[in-house]
Amino acid sequence: MKAIRSSQNVANAYDVLDRVFNNTYNGIAVVSMDGNWLKMNEAVSDIFGYTKSELFNMDIDNIVFIEDLGVHEEKFEKLISGKIDKYRVKQRYFHKSGDVIWLLIYVTLVYFKEGRPHMIWQFTDVTNRQKNQDKLKAMLSVAKEQNDRLTSFANIVTHNLRSHSGNLTSLTKFLEDDFEGIVANENYIMLKQAIDNLEETVAHLTEVAKIREIEPSKLQDLNLYEYVEKAMYNIIAMAQNSNALIYNEIDESHYIKGVPAYLDSIILNFLTNAIKYKSEKRIPIIELTSLIEDEYIVFKIKDNGLGIDMDKFGDKLFQMYKTFHYNDDAIGIGLFITKNHIESLGGKITVNSEVDVGTEFSIYFRKA
Repeated sequence: MKAIRSSQNVANAYDVLDRVFNNTYNGIAVVSMDGNWLKMNEAVSDIFGYTKSELFNMDIDNIVFIEDLGVHEEKFEKLISGKIDKYRVKQRYFHKSGDVIWLLIYVTLVYFKEGRPHMIWQFTDVTNRQKNQDKLKAMLSVAKEQNDRLTSFANIVTHNLRSHSGNLTSLTKFLEDDFEGIVANENYIMLKQAIDNLEETVAHLTEVAKIREIEPSKLQDLNLYEYVEKAMYNIIAMAQNSNALIYNEIDESHYIKGVPAYLDSIILNFLTNAIKYKSEKRIPIIELTSLIEDEYIVFKIKDNGLGIDMDKFGDKLFQMYKTFHYNDDAIGIGLFITKNHIESLGGKITVNSEVDVGTEFSIYFRKA
């Protein structure tokens, strides 16, 4: 009785396996070591567009895209030598309709009766996925080409503008030497101011044109605490004149991936802004902290200053030439350049602010 039940269990197991083999969505085939089809399910026929009979009577290499004929070779050698027992390749075939299809093929070595090895090939049609990847690569290639052209254009424009604005400045000096009293002329004063404004704009455009993503290999390990200390020292007079209290609570063990000049500029810009946009109702307090979040060191700068109306200005905060208070020296370039510096280092920035309460910037630097 036990023998009968055992044989029935085996038969049931084979029946289940056979149903799985024949009804699975992916194509499955048993292939001999010399590449002949031994068994296949209906899904294989659906993938290639040929009937089972046609597939059994054809050399599979005849419908392989010619450039992909050798993709199995290296891994197959390792398979038959026993170094691996399975592998995966991506290969192109010609469908019966003539279209090229992309298949992801999983090959597994198995042993049946008498210890003879065979291969199980599992086919997954990834044609649509591959087409989408190809489209994305093409779009990225076009975007990179356009970005390179724009960068070259920006460099040429800023160079030429610099030359012209420099010439105009020289001409005003000649005029001052040749015409006594011209510096008091109202029209000359307006001309001089216009030239100064042009030089300032060209300087801003030059800085913007320089900004581009830094290659990871060129990034250095920088101690955030030390750079904050240096920045605080550089603005000590400004802080004292405003009676500002600055607390450096950065973790001394936090190192970020960065460029020294960029990190100096980033920290200085946020510190000077926190002092510049202080509230006259209270002593300025600026708190500097850091924490680790995933692959980032998050540098936080919190102040109790004027704050920003995020509903009104939130989407314009980092745009060029946007200002949100009425400081005479505000030109709306600092945050734009600073954000671009942060992103060129592989980082990002977020901000929380409330009018007449204060602002907190969170700068995400890549962790060293």
